Amino acid sequence: MEALDRAIGQADAAGYVMYTSSQDADMRYLTRFRVGDPVVFFKKPGRPGTIIVPQMEYDRAVAESSCAVMTRGDAGFFEILEEEPDRRAALALMIARQVDGDMLVPPNFPLSLARRLEEHAAVRIDDGTIAALRAVKTSQELAAIRKTQRINEEALALALTCIRKASIRNGVLMQEGKPLTSEDLRRTLHIFFLERGYTAAETIISCGEETAMPHRTGSGPLMANQPIVIDIFPRHEESGYYADMTRTVVRGEADPAIVDLYDAVAEAQALGKSLIRPGVAGKDVHQAVVDYFADRGYATEKEGFIHSLGHGVGLEIHEQPSLGPAGEDLAAGHVVTVEPGLYYAGTGGVRLEDMGVVTQQGFDCFTKYPQELEI
Repeated sequence: MEALDRAIGQADAAGYVMYTSSQDADMRYLTRFRVGDPVVFFKKPGRPGTIIVPQMEYDRAVAESSCAVMTRGDAGFFEILEEEPDRRAALALMIARQVDGDMLVPPNFPLSLARRLEEHAAVRIDDGTIAALRAVKTSQELAAIRKTQRINEEALALALTCIRKASIRNGVLMQEGKPLTSEDLRRTLHIFFLERGYTAAETIISCGEETAMPHRTGSGPLMANQPIVIDIFPRHEESGYYADMTRTVVRGEADPAIVDLYDAVAEAQALGKSLIRPGVAGKDVHQAVVDYFADRGYATEKEGFIHSLGHGVGLEIHEQPSLGPAGEDLAAGHVVTVEPGLYYAGTGGVRLEDMGVVTQQGFDCFTKYPQELEI
């Protein structure tokens, strides 16, 4: 955590402080401890990070956390409460006594607690040190993301099997005598993940006109001969790491306009992957794909390619770095998606998304599932 120590020093602070639960990816990264209620984390330069937890969580925290652990009693919280009955004020005084000096806090630090802390010391806002640390993955993190991606591909195979096996009645995909809907298929995938220790939410299964809206989750019957966009991004409950993948398929015969979109998107994705390497700016990779689409006749204004080429993946589904208009320089260890798409009202949309890690040799793609439009 030398980078965190440097940030503390550059801010002329005595320590870095967080107060949140492990739903906050930065907290989970720093502590490797899963807890539903907010706890205090603080780190002083040259010392290990420490979490302050309720007594009931102490033994578990010692066993599971990568940090030093204190109870609130050890940190003097209950003695302070005897003098200061306002729990937020007491919490602030407890933190101030432990850090003993000015504090550096993340951008999402609770404002009410920051105001109380300012009664004891200066509080300065960090500019994203932890997010930058999280962006470069260790071998253990890469293994966790690869594991999630393998399950993700099993889920996609299940979804496509359901689509392939569906009968067709008046252009509607049918399953067991009923229309196969986006909601039905989404539920099937979510149950699949839960049974294997993963969770998924807001899985995109859109069809027809809906596919012209990139993040439309989809509703109603799935149709034959229409584009179906399936975007799945599960999270492993134990490790906390996500994976992300999108395929566009048509059950039956695709309209020629969709075939043209698909071919352009597939070639744009190959171009994007080929440009990824350490030292290349994410914004330059994105712009190369924008230029490619323009050369193909798909200039981007209010439709066409209307989102970034990709994003980082880790303990959050969208994190640093960005393959977008403001994308920073890429580094070995960055895990990114490459997901070009084209979207047109009245025609529909196509998106293809693979995920992999930036290496010294280029882009090591984790996604092994084949791309096939007509199924």
